[in-house]
Amino acid sequence: MMAIIHLWRMLVWGRRLARHGALRPFEGPRMPMAVRIIAWVARFGAGAPQKPDFAAGLAAVGPAAIKLGQALATRPDLIGSEAATDLMRLQDQVPPLPFAAVEASLNDALGMPWQAKFQSIDPVAVGAASMAQVHRGVTAEGRQVAIKILRPGIEADLARAIATYEWSAGHIERLGGEFARLRPRAVIATFKGWTETELDLRREAASASELAETLLGTPDFIVPGIDWTLSSRRVLVIDWIDGIKLSDTARLATLDFDRRRLASVLVEGFLSQSIGQGFFHADLHQGNLFVLPPEGAQGARLAVIDFGIMGRMNRRARMYLAEILFGLITGNYARVAEIHFEAGYVPAHHNVGAFATALRSVGEPIRGRRASEIAITDLLEGLFAITRSFDMPVQPHLLLLQKTMVMVEGVALTIDPSVNMWEMAEPYVRRWVRDELGPEAILADRLAETVHALGQLPRIFRQWVAEHPVPGAAPPTQALPPLRTGGASGWRWPWLILAAGSGLAAGHWWL
Repeated sequence: MMAIIHLWRMLVWGRRLARHGALRPFEGPRMPMAVRIIAWVARFGAGAPQKPDFAAGLAAVGPAAIKLGQALATRPDLIGSEAATDLMRLQDQVPPLPFAAVEASLNDALGMPWQAKFQSIDPVAVGAASMAQVHRGVTAEGRQVAIKILRPGIEADLARAIATYEWSAGHIERLGGEFARLRPRAVIATFKGWTETELDLRREAASASELAETLLGTPDFIVPGIDWTLSSRRVLVIDWIDGIKLSDTARLATLDFDRRRLASVLVEGFLSQSIGQGFFHADLHQGNLFVLPPEGAQGARLAVIDFGIMGRMNRRARMYLAEILFGLITGNYARVAEIHFEAGYVPAHHNVGAFATALRSVGEPIRGRRASEIAITDLLEGLFAITRSFDMPVQPHLLLLQKTMVMVEGVALTIDPSVNMWEMAEPYVRRWVRDELGPEAILADRLAETVHALGQLPRIFRQWVAEHPVPGAAPPTQALPPLRTGGASGWRWPWLILAAGSGLAAGHWWL
């Protein structure tokens, strides 16, 4: 029964996509015959244009499709660079609901009529997205705020759509070959994680608070404050940003400020988030960024809003990323290739030298050139050809970062068309590599790993005693968590002791 429901939804959605030509890529000869037939049936009689409009097609399907389109924009390897570029236009610009339609949700979230907490709320929304809309208000204390309210019924709409997406992705991945390598189920899993976060505005508030701490060292990159007393799962109240949206090019043209400096604030702020702290805003398009005009001796500053889509990377991934960026900036393709093999991004049966040469073929033509001189489509096609040739599985934790890097470069160019992203990134990446990957930093990491391992020994010893009781001894007073033993990924306790000793030996070697 559920299979019939999923197929019916796909047919309805397919017809809406087909009216915008968004199914034409699925009719190509590289697609399995079953996929091509479904695309032909959905398009039949729809009057589809020859040039696909993917963004408009997904917008016609509904809110969940808009969010899915934003996720697919991170996967040009899956949908093609042309489609991914087009989907970057999906910035949740949808018509707002009348204030009366969301007023009941606001009152329920506050537990009382909103007039008890606010002096006023503008009934005309200042922004509307697929999942929520924003109104300007004044709190009872007289503070100017932005009030974000979830759309009524959005949870049920997304749950239905995601169930069908998961079903479809599972069937596609079972086709094997290229479809298995591209891991469509991982795309939907990432998308599901995004939507779960965005459906709980308390988590968005927490993300904003954490990002503000991340950017303490970048004072010209502003995160608005959260009003925790008025915020809840369905309502978010933050300080009002009195600035000019980067998408408002006409007003920005009248503003006198140092454009190159502000572009540098954006680039360095993003690098500080992603490489420096491993927690970054992953939706840095022009609609989410404001320019705060210069005041006295203080230059223009940037402010960011909308913290529903955030990215996170652990320290090891950030170390790999920094070394890869530094290697590409300096042209050290051999080291970049080695890192890919060390990280497991390239299967071990391939040749590291051949991979370095492949990277050089893509990297050398663009080194030292400005972004405006580089054909991004050709660059992406070259990179994807390498991933296919070397059987590289998709790394979901890097997809969001890759998309955001492209987005940041595009925004930086709108601020200052003469910007060279690599030139701006090089000083920060060089400092980070020196500080985090130098001998002192490596020694500190080894010592931390050793202390952590030694700290586990008492627990391991108690566990071992519990599993090997001495005859006649009293039974343990409490159950202990099971110790993983055996198997390719398991640890036996003597090996953990050996690992601790190895950590000490490594520290001695660096000394």
